[in-house]
This record gives sequence, structure tokens and C-alpha cells, in this order.
Amino acid sequence: MLKDEIRINEAIRAKEVRVIGNSGENHGVMPVSDALSLARKHGLDLIEISAKAKPPVVKIADYGKYKYELKKKEKEAKAKMHTTETKLTQVKIGTGEEDLKRKAKKVADWIEQGHRVKIDLFLWGRYKYMEFDFLKEKLEKFLAIIPESFKIADEIKKSPKGLTVTIEKAKSKK
Repeated sequence: MLKDEIRINEAIRAKEVRVIGNSGENHGVMPVSDALSLARKHGLDLIEISAKAKPPVVKIADYGKYKYELKKKEKEAKAKMHTTETKLTQVKIGTGEEDLKRKAKKVADWIEQGHRVKIDLFLWGRYKYMEFDFLKEKLEKFLAIIPESFKIADEIKKSPKGLTVTIEKAKSKK
């Protein structure tokens, strides 16, 4: 439910509602006027929680406190959410061993952070026409030196620039 859709007190349009008390007790189904008088008797608001239910569910609570709790839950959910990016690294046929190790270490860092990594074996000129199996073997050698455990998300395939493979963090067994 969006914040703008929350109806309180007289804004509730239904004739009958299911009423939940301030401490979670169920007061049952009653007309809105009775529920409103019950909320006023406690000095609280009548807040529509589930408008699509039959009958709609309302809660007797302090509206300011209710909004605060919603905002707090939203903030906690946002903090737990982790966005994954697809990082890109490029290796070439003639790249030296030390440079490959450095790139593999960077790829391992990205995987450890939970990102997907797309690795391109960049081919130019005559290299584009070399045997596919030979090129695949070169890319697999690079994958073998990555110190982090990973799984292949997208298999090795030809791309406009050469060969490409996408890897991601391997699910840990618990």
C-alpha cells in the first residue's frame, strides 16, 4: 500500500470493517461508525491497513506512530537490499602472466562482493579468425587462475569483440 493511499478516520469509505485493536486484539466486523467511536474512546485513530480485503481491515492506533513504524520498516528493508552490478573485465591473447593474475584478483574481489563479472577475451585483426577451441582454452586458463570460487552464469560464447563469459558467486552450502 502506498503512503498516499492510507485512509484514516472519516476518509474510510467502506460500510463495514474488520477492527484490530491497538495491542493486536481482534474486535471483529462492525460498522465504520462504531469502529470510529471505539477509536475515539481510546483517543486514537482508525487506520485502514488492508483496503482490498473483504471487509477492509482497520487498526486502532496513533497515526503518527503508525507512519513512523512504516518508515522504519521501509528503511530496514532498503538496508538489507543488495544491488548486484555486472562488472566487466577484458583480457587479450598477448596479456602477460602477472597482468592476468592482477586482473584475476580484481575479478575475485568483485565476486566476493556479490557482483556478476563479464569477462571478454578481446580479439582484433587476425586473432578473430583463430580456432574457437584454442581461444576457449585461453579464456578457461584465465578462469582457472581466479582465486575465488564462482559458477558460470553464461557459458563461453562468441561475441562481436571475441569471446565472452559471465561468472557469479557460487552459492555457499549451509
